[in-house]
Amino acid sequence: MGGERVVTGLGPHTSDRSRLRSVSEDDVQLRHHVVHGYRRAYRIAGEGPALLLIHGIGDSSATWVDLMPGLARRYTVIAPDLLGHGASEKPRADYSVAAYANGMRDLLGVLGIDSATLVGHSFGGGVAMQFAYQFPERTERLVLVGAGGVGRLVNPVLRAVSLPGADLLLSTLSLPGMRTLTGLFTGLIRRLDTDLGQDAPELLNLVDALPDATSRSAFIRTLRAVVDWRGQVVTMLDRCYLTEGMPTMLLWGSRDSVVPVEHAHGAHAAMPGSRLEIFEGAGHFPHHVDPTRFLALVEDFVETTRPADWSTERWRELLRAGRGGESESDLRMASERSAT
Repeated sequence: MGGERVVTGLGPHTSDRSRLRSVSEDDVQLRHHVVHGYRRAYRIAGEGPALLLIHGIGDSSATWVDLMPGLARRYTVIAPDLLGHGASEKPRADYSVAAYANGMRDLLGVLGIDSATLVGHSFGGGVAMQFAYQFPERTERLVLVGAGGVGRLVNPVLRAVSLPGADLLLSTLSLPGMRTLTGLFTGLIRRLDTDLGQDAPELLNLVDALPDATSRSAFIRTLRAVVDWRGQVVTMLDRCYLTEGMPTMLLWGSRDSVVPVEHAHGAHAAMPGSRLEIFEGAGHFPHHVDPTRFLALVEDFVETTRPADWSTERWRELLRAGRGGESESDLRMASERSAT
């Protein structure tokens, strides 16, 4: 297995700057396409090997906007608004991880892209892992950023929002007076230098992105697909051995208050040959805290690894051999059920 590394530059492949395309934020404006009768929003820019950027729960493709011009110098970069999020439609629909993986496959199909490197943040990391499990032949690499789906622990606030009455709670937080109070509370916990204080402003922005009952309903449906009052209920730990031969990199903030950094170490141990990169002092959004290092790591990872070479025979061999090492009870301790 690879160890923890610190990359301080983009590597030798960046020496010829004349080969890099110039891309601005104007090139990554939202586009729309109707898939299965629902209007989907996405951003796309650049040319070359495909990178699919998948945002977290309650977020949108806007989380990647500042990074897309840099990545699009070398790659075709696609950043969708997941169904129920951002500018995509928010129907009463299936918001499971597996359904989102299907949606990513269909969006790539619409865009004429056969395979991609998947970069998933938080819930989007879980979607990326599920995509790799369902469609390994279309997955070139995995980059998991503070990803869900690799352990039970999750922020107590998310567990609370999964309970009955969550819609009322979220609508109350959106009131002008409550927004002022939560802002004061955020300032306090930041001054106390808590891990939650690292992430509170970003998390409050997610609440602001739920302006109406339809948005809040889609958010709660998505959350309840992966979290209950005890924590995360979907795991990929029992089948991470299937990533053998698939280049995988884990990027995590050392002070992540949403998905603890311990999950990064657990996933690193469970994924053969994976790389682990810790952003010291960062919370749940390392790509916002240090975008320069984030870009360097992703570019270096793509340029120094070969796309996964998937075959039916190898997949069959891995399945027959199984995970090994941990017992069934060990896996059940991490989570009580798996993504299917």
